[in-house]
Amino acid sequence: MKKVKPIGTIPYDFEWNVGESGCADNLSPYPRINKLLDYAHAMPFTVDHQRAVLVTEAYKQNASDSTKFKWAKAYKHVLENVNINIYPHELIIGEIAAPMKAAPIFPEISIGWVCDEIRNFPWEEREVDPYEATDETKQAILDIEEFWKGKTAEEAALGVFTPEEIEFSHLGTGIAFLNLYLHGGIGHTSIRYERLFKLGYAGVKKSVEEEMAVLDTAAADYAEKKEVYESMLIALDGCMTYMKRYSKLAADMAKEEASAERKEELLKISEVAEWVSENAPRDFWDAVQLFTFATNFILIESNGHSVSYGRFDQYMYPIYKQTLESGAMDKHQMQELLECAFVKMLTPTKLRDRITVMSNSGRGMGGESLTIGGVGTDGEDASNDMTYMVLDGSAHTRLMVPWVCVRLHNKTPFELKVKTANVIRIGYGHPKVFNDEVAIPSSLAIGRTMADSRDYQVVGCVEIDVAGKEYGWHDSSYFSMPKMLEFAINDGKWLQDGKQAGPQTGHLKDFKTFEELQAAFDKQMKYWVDVMVSATNKMDLAHAQRKPLPYLSVLMDGCIEKGKDVVDGGALYNYTGPQAVGVATTADGLSVLKKLVFEDKTVSAETFVEALKSNWEGHDALYQLVNSDKMHHYGNDDDYADELAKFAFNSYCEKVEGNTNPRGGTYVPGVYSVSANVPHGQVQWASPDGRKANEPVSDCVSPVHTYVSSHDISGPTAIAKSVGKLDHERAGNGTLLNWKFTPATVSGITGRNNFIALLDEIVAQKIMHSQFNIISKDKLIDAQKHPEKYKNMLVRVAGYSAYFVDLSPALQADLIARTELSFE
Repeated sequence: MKKVKPIGTIPYDFEWNVGESGCADNLSPYPRINKLLDYAHAMPFTVDHQRAVLVTEAYKQNASDSTKFKWAKAYKHVLENVNINIYPHELIIGEIAAPMKAAPIFPEISIGWVCDEIRNFPWEEREVDPYEATDETKQAILDIEEFWKGKTAEEAALGVFTPEEIEFSHLGTGIAFLNLYLHGGIGHTSIRYERLFKLGYAGVKKSVEEEMAVLDTAAADYAEKKEVYESMLIALDGCMTYMKRYSKLAADMAKEEASAERKEELLKISEVAEWVSENAPRDFWDAVQLFTFATNFILIESNGHSVSYGRFDQYMYPIYKQTLESGAMDKHQMQELLECAFVKMLTPTKLRDRITVMSNSGRGMGGESLTIGGVGTDGEDASNDMTYMVLDGSAHTRLMVPWVCVRLHNKTPFELKVKTANVIRIGYGHPKVFNDEVAIPSSLAIGRTMADSRDYQVVGCVEIDVAGKEYGWHDSSYFSMPKMLEFAINDGKWLQDGKQAGPQTGHLKDFKTFEELQAAFDKQMKYWVDVMVSATNKMDLAHAQRKPLPYLSVLMDGCIEKGKDVVDGGALYNYTGPQAVGVATTADGLSVLKKLVFEDKTVSAETFVEALKSNWEGHDALYQLVNSDKMHHYGNDDDYADELAKFAFNSYCEKVEGNTNPRGGTYVPGVYSVSANVPHGQVQWASPDGRKANEPVSDCVSPVHTYVSSHDISGPTAIAKSVGKLDHERAGNGTLLNWKFTPATVSGITGRNNFIALLDEIVAQKIMHSQFNIISKDKLIDAQKHPEKYKNMLVRVAGYSAYFVDLSPALQADLIARTELSFE
């Protein structure tokens, strides 16, 4: 093989230990990073009340103001008054209006569940994602509860939900889960870092002032636009003050510092913070610090998780190159700063309600995806030194975040494929891979320009987005496909109790043909998607009414030009992205019914429905049959089952497409579950694919694995071919395929090359997105039994990585049950 010079800070083909996960010490070659890792890991997760109290103070002080002014002043009040900290060994500083690993509270969005849990479900006693909280914090939150009654975004939505919409949601039967944006802020977005790096905060402020100065005072929307601009300026003033406060803190700490080396560092930190509070970055240190502050400001404002980092290697490379060529810093100094920033990303945390954490375990702020690789706006490969340095930094820190996303395409350099494979083989769940060959056409299909489509980033776990141009409401709900099949075979009634839920579309026993069953499924899908759209739009309006976002708006293209907040449609792109869960469960269920009931007629419709109602009790032979290789199952390159997966997939997409939202945008379907397949399974009765009641439904677009059988038995290439038959281009909000390999399967040069061949197959089959676990079933079972031995063992859940010992028992069981694949 032809030798090439190293790319990044270490050779592109450097091999780490395979299957090691996060279970290792002194991961980084930079001692400071290992000290930061130790310090951060040792810090407990807590809840902090300061932000909530300061917001409440400001709302009381400005009670007569409009919501936009009230919030902008509250935001500024928080930034000017919240306690701030600089921690040992840090070079990159900044928090989210709470100390390290402390969750701030957002009463303007939702507070009822917070107070209920303080009283009845103490956070420190949680089985999953426990938090510590002082009595002072708990009382401070309870003290503001009364003030916020009737004022939150959650209450605004619930106040207009119909009884059917409430029953349809996670608050009722769980046909769709709406909890992420009902109880929390809107995330899944990113600012345009390039613009901030060009202008600095003072330049951004000037651009707002210039637009405001030319407003037409006679225009009907003059007052509305003026209010938006003034809110933006208030928010920016708060941000600039906040950074200057850190500068002063660092300078004050330097005066008291005994170590000459640390004193010098603190003075440099102070100088950098002061500079970036107004100005464009001069070098790489400035840029990394500005990037960190800028992102934290979004988190302080919105409570939205999955606030992501854009195409990091693209906007950081020019200033990296400039810094390197000037001699101001060498490559290793910049690598250390990059890893400082990665450790910093671990420390923001978000308190989620006790129901949500059972399925979305993991106490990170929620999915800070960082995108690298891919093509540029000219269509040519855009990877660079920074692409490789990001992968090295991820391998050196091995944290839940950032969620590194590597964009692959037909011309991805071999060196990048090798580096990507080697990092994945470590086994801590990073990076995930995306496929330009389908993501770009999918982006074009929903109306983005070619330049923006080629410039896509990943937000959150799965979704395609354009950084700084899009307010996409990605991840707006998780919709159950298996419930549509349940209603289709039982005349719109629940199997468990016979209660009528949806429209009456016929019983399985009455259908003369399989096509009639498909038609009933389609009718149920249309009815319930319409309910989902109605409820989601009401949540959208509630956030617009109660929770403007002036800071996010000022760094989102379109908002300043339009004089509109993002919540009112100010961004250039305004989508809503709900996703369907359980496509394989549905496909295998349809396949079994088609074969046994309609074609072979070996099982009567009455018998099959009775088997489901009884949760398979007394029907052991049928239960074993539907879980056996005698059936056609999705995931085996079997057109019989794969065509039914396509049917279910397309039925959902068709019903979502064409709907509009209050921001002037359209709905874009996604087909993935992240980890919601577990709670959806907990509210799903037995299903025709061979699931028993309360088992997880299938995850994302992966094949079925019930507790007794994995339905994919033909190996990874067959899986890729089955999944590739789905129209991923149609699912513009994203798809996700989970893979699980034992370390032995991918070890050595042969294992690495086989793995690279699989990555090439994924690109060729136009599968949008894949994620990998490199871990054995035995190791996961041992971690369940001896969690103390595996505290830092990361696994890829689905869309995100989390510490295995922090996951709920049900989610742990789902990971253990996934099929272990080999290349044999």
